Amino acid sequence: MRILLICILAITMQAMAATPQAAPAATTEAPIASLSPDLDVDKVKVKQGEFIYATVKNSQSEPKLWYGGIEYKMFKVEKDGQSFYRAILPVENLCKPGGYAVLAKVGESWQERIDIKVDDNKKPVSKIWLDPSKSDLEATDKELKAVYNSLHTISTNKMWDGKFVYPSKAPKSSPFGVKRSYNGGPVDSYHKGLDFAANTGAPVLAPAPGKVLMCGYEKDGFVVHGNSVVMDHGQGITTIYMHLNKIDVKEGDILKTGDKIGEVGHTGISTGPHLHWGLYLYGTSTDPEGLVSKELD
Repeated sequence: MRILLICILAITMQAMAATPQAAPAATTEAPIASLSPDLDVDKVKVKQGEFIYATVKNSQSEPKLWYGGIEYKMFKVEKDGQSFYRAILPVENLCKPGGYAVLAKVGESWQERIDIKVDDNKKPVSKIWLDPSKSDLEATDKELKAVYNSLHTISTNKMWDGKFVYPSKAPKSSPFGVKRSYNGGPVDSYHKGLDFAANTGAPVLAPAPGKVLMCGYEKDGFVVHGNSVVMDHGQGITTIYMHLNKIDVKEGDILKTGDKIGEVGHTGISTGPHLHWGLYLYGTSTDPEGLVSKELD
């Protein structure tokens, strides 16, 4: 009997040894500290009239962002399964060359600063002589208010995708940023866009998806801009098309890249038939070439 019990015990112990045993409960590890927010810019040396692409990563809430002492709204971008905040900051064409800073802040616990150097773009002075019938024209209050309000629109929905394209296939006749003197007067303004030497009636096409914000007509008081259209592309980017002969859209229309906006003309203060195309970031005139040459998120 004793021998039988010993054999049964031995067999039982062998079976227990061969049976897989449950792994011990895993110990709880200390949580990994979350990453601090991180401010970055695409360049620290920029010319008048260009822009700075600023991002803040690893932030759980929208950061506050300043450039040159002015606060700019940041927008959340989702890309490749990750998210970050972004602002496309305008460098004003007549700002004083020198040192500036981009400053970002999240709550009361984090802030970061990056110094920026702005160089003179060395654009030439253009002397423009207007016909006497147009040299004394001044923008009406209605015109100024409508243009200002539409160009300062900051909507949250991003409508553009990829690079912008030129709104005209005609040769460019005047670049952005050229300083201007009218009829021998002082140099106190600059060219706030690109001009295209197109003939009257040539098509003007949308450079990127967007919404028509404003349609202004010379007959209704747009004596300087002439027949004009403003588009909103979202998140601080707006564009204007001036001196049109004909407008083929209405306020509220949603356009795709290449949709016809209107036709080239010679309305408002203009030396001849051409298209003036202006691009604005947060209401500040900026060189359109920047968004044609560079694809932005």
